[in-house]
Amino acid sequence: MSSTTEPLVETRGLTVTYGSRTVLEDIDLTVGAGEIVTLIGPNGAGKTTLVKSVLGLVKPSAGSIRRRAGLTIGYMPQRLQVERTLPLTVRRFLTLWQRVDRADLAQVLDEVGASHVIDGAVQTLSGGELQRVLLARALLRRPDILVLDEPVQAVDVHGQIELFNLIAEIRRSRGCGVLLVSHDLHLVMARTDTVLCINRHVCCSGHPEDVSRHPEYLAMFGRHAEALAVYQHSHDHHHGCDGTVVTLPSAQGAGQDAARPLSEARRHHGHG
Repeated sequence: MSSTTEPLVETRGLTVTYGSRTVLEDIDLTVGAGEIVTLIGPNGAGKTTLVKSVLGLVKPSAGSIRRRAGLTIGYMPQRLQVERTLPLTVRRFLTLWQRVDRADLAQVLDEVGASHVIDGAVQTLSGGELQRVLLARALLRRPDILVLDEPVQAVDVHGQIELFNLIAEIRRSRGCGVLLVSHDLHLVMARTDTVLCINRHVCCSGHPEDVSRHPEYLAMFGRHAEALAVYQHSHDHHHGCDGTVVTLPSAQGAGQDAARPLSEARRHHGHG
């Protein structure tokens, strides 16, 4: 393969066991340059273990991991805890592990929208500001691939949307690959190329809209699936003036709103 088509990271049949417990089984994963691949799944599904395997921190029990020669990885951890009494500014935090040119530091903080916190204490940052600083730290490595483990932890919904949009823009401007862990498919629907839904094994994979309709995805998330992905509604009732649900005599028209985007369905029913 040429360097333009060779995957940045590729796993085949990746299996991780701890004693008699299988954490991951037979995982196939490919991330190419300029591609965003999102891992979703319930707590304990093995998403973080898969990320650690890609990073080389966990050795597979079976299967293989191939990384492109000379691959540089920028990693953003799920969370960071800093002792509140430790005098640590953002500038110092970003230069602890590597020498950073002043201009590069200013550029990358501007890129992630965090220039204003450069001299602030890490402990005083808001959730969104801290995540942007962690993203800047990952970008300072000039990565070929960004590995982001739940990058919107402790961020409100508006901030989550902004961060996902920022990640998509970084992918576009830098051409890097992105391996992203998320628990909310609906937030990444328009910002990812491929979704891998795992629960120790690969339950389903593909385009996010296809995954959102897959029986195994729906079975895994149960009644929460429609909130996480595509709005579905059986039109078998109407609402009285006081808001009560009035069941129609027949189910005529049932399912006519199925798989309609949430915003369109809400407009149809007068909910905003």
